[in-house]
Amino acid sequence: MSTRFILIQPSHAGNVGAAARAMKVMGFDDLVLVQPRWDDVLERDETIERASGAVDVLRKARAVDTLDEALDGVTHLCATVMTARDFGPPTRTPREHLEPLGRTGESVGFLFGSERYGMRNEDVYRCHAALQIPTDPDYGSLNLAAAIQVIAYEWRQALGGFGAPRVEPAPAADAQAVAGLLQHWEQSLVEIGFLDPAAPKKLMPRLNQLFNRAQPTPEEVHILRGVAKAMADAAKRPRR
Repeated sequence: MSTRFILIQPSHAGNVGAAARAMKVMGFDDLVLVQPRWDDVLERDETIERASGAVDVLRKARAVDTLDEALDGVTHLCATVMTARDFGPPTRTPREHLEPLGRTGESVGFLFGSERYGMRNEDVYRCHAALQIPTDPDYGSLNLAAAIQVIAYEWRQALGGFGAPRVEPAPAADAQAVAGLLQHWEQSLVEIGFLDPAAPKKLMPRLNQLFNRAQPTPEEVHILRGVAKAMADAAKRPRR
């Protein structure tokens, strides 16, 4: 399965660079420009600066004269629109359309119109679906690179995503370590005058329940015992 992002008549070099960056963070690198404003847009300083590390995507990108050239090899084409069209392909949200599409093995192309004019009707008509990103009804205007980022994210998720890196939690301290901690705290609380051993009430059982809920790690038990020691040491020092 291949994925291509196609920009029709992009007019801002920075947007081309930002588009490359948006694609790369989602693992895509096939970028085609149709009639860009500048012939050297892929080499312009602003483009490279806004790519911010995605220069490899720019190096692989190409500029073509016609949409037909850009669509070579694409079997499923998605337009991106801000408002639904009265005529043409069905308008769907990216998630609604892309989730089932991710299981088909199609070679997918995402088509983005000019920053100034958006998508032409004749280009939309060539597409299998028109993707409309759900936005605030009072302000639905997305920057080109922002729209590409949303579509790239939704498509990556439809393809299975990358998954968040998993960090294994530290093991909880065992019951013996927690019992030792409680004993240490009991001694220190008595020394600082917070616990009356003649009338302890339920202070220590409550602290026991607190530590059980917290499930401290061995390192955290060590820190808490250090706190208990510091309290006891402070209580032994003569007051000024």
